[in-house]
Formats: sequence, structure tokens, C-alpha cells
Amino acid sequence: MPFSVATWNINSVRLRLPLVLHFLRDYQPDVLCLQETKCPDDLFPHEAFHMAGYEHIEISGQKGYHGVATISRRALSEPARVGFCDIADCRHLSTVVTAGSKRLRIHNFYVPAGGDEPDPEINPKFKHKLGFIEEMKAMNAVHGEGHASLLVGDLNIAPLETDVWSHKQLLKVVSHTPVETEGLERLRREGGWTDLMRHHIPPSEKVYTWWSYRAADWAAADKGRRLDHIWGSPDLEKDLTGITVLREARGWERPSDHVPVIARFDLE
Repeated sequence: MPFSVATWNINSVRLRLPLVLHFLRDYQPDVLCLQETKCPDDLFPHEAFHMAGYEHIEISGQKGYHGVATISRRALSEPARVGFCDIADCRHLSTVVTAGSKRLRIHNFYVPAGGDEPDPEINPKFKHKLGFIEEMKAMNAVHGEGHASLLVGDLNIAPLETDVWSHKQLLKVVSHTPVETEGLERLRREGGWTDLMRHHIPPSEKVYTWWSYRAADWAAADKGRRLDHIWGSPDLEKDLTGITVLREARGWERPSDHVPVIARFDLE
């Protein structure tokens, strides 16, 4: 059974609702996980998604900042929202969806960006980010018979040298510092997760999902980073049929600085 999951930091779901609806119409993922929705729950545009054929929605939002939403053509169950670092930010949402014979627990994450200075002693935002990653270790890929797990979202870290436009120039830039990249990879390994993007796309190839608004011509400069990720429990490796990084979405009118990433599976 074909099944697809997409993740996208939309940078305001109401501002960019036309882009999301365009994406859903053209690519039709079964599940779309959005981050940085910047929308309180009572103002979320449910009706627009229902009209697009996505009747199942779980949200965790707040006014002006952060926020995640999981939108699906299939029924969602067992929603859970976990807080991190004793800070009341809406940065996590998990749901269960059934596809084929599998029950998939999908974790939707928006990890803190961490500010500009990569020193937790002087930058509380960076300290928050490191603490958040440490607490994410509770989200492991353990699965039983007929169960599988996905962890997707804007993790705000580009772990590999080929996940950034210049490894050497970004070693002291937040999102690619060793303490972040090593911490994220340790979290992934100890949690039993597979980096499904890199399972499909060789680690030797450059892959980006984010390009700064600051570049006058983002495409020509091409100074990107892979900040958006799709991880899975190991049993999903054999079911993965493709990964699409929708680079062209960065050039859409009034775009997010992130682009959608789609994982496709063939589930029994």
C-alpha cells in the first residue's frame, strides 16, 4: 500500500495557507506535518483543510510563535503533546495513523533554533536548544509487532558535512556546531532511529531544506542547510521507496525559508 508523509516548516500557516493548499493538491501526501504554524488553536484554518480532503487534524499552537500541526487524509488517534525543558512552548505533537498492516506513531517536532551565539553560558536560547535535544532521548524508535515509528520535523540542526554549503565556514555557526551535530547524532543512534533521508540519498551528496531570507538570490548563492529531517524505526527502511526535497517551493511567491520533504513508503 502506497503511503506518504511530508514535513514542512511553514513559517505561519495562515499567512502561507495558499501555498500549503497548492502543495496538498499537487503532491497529495497522506499526512502533512507542519511546524512553526504561529497560530493559536482557535484560529487554525480547519475548514480549508477539510475542503482539500484532509479531514483529520491535530494541533498544538500558540499565538505568534512556534506551533505544530499534523494534517491527514487518514484517521488520527492517540494524540500526545509533550513539553520540554519546563518551558510552555508548543513544539511537539505525536499521533497514530494506520497504513496497511502497520500502526505508525508519528512524532512532529519543532526544535528551538538556538539564537546566534553557540555558547550556553551566555546564550539562554542555545542552552535551551541543547537541553531540548537531551530530553528528546525519551522519544525512541521502539516498536512491536505491526507497529512502527516516524520522527519528523524542523530539528534545526544540519548534522553531516554535506548537510551544509560549507562545513568549515559553519563549524562555529548555530545549527552546525559540533556540540549540536554530535548531540543530534547521538540522540538518533541511541534512540534506534534511521535517518531515512540519508538512507535514500547517499551521505556523499549535498542536500538542503532551508535557505536564508537574507540572500538576495537564494538559488544562485545556494547557501543551504538540511535542517528538516525524517527519521524512522529500522523496520521502515525496507518499505521506503523515495524521498523528495521540494526545492522549487523555496521560489514560490512569499515562501517559507524551508521547503517540504516527502517520504514515500510501500507498506504491506
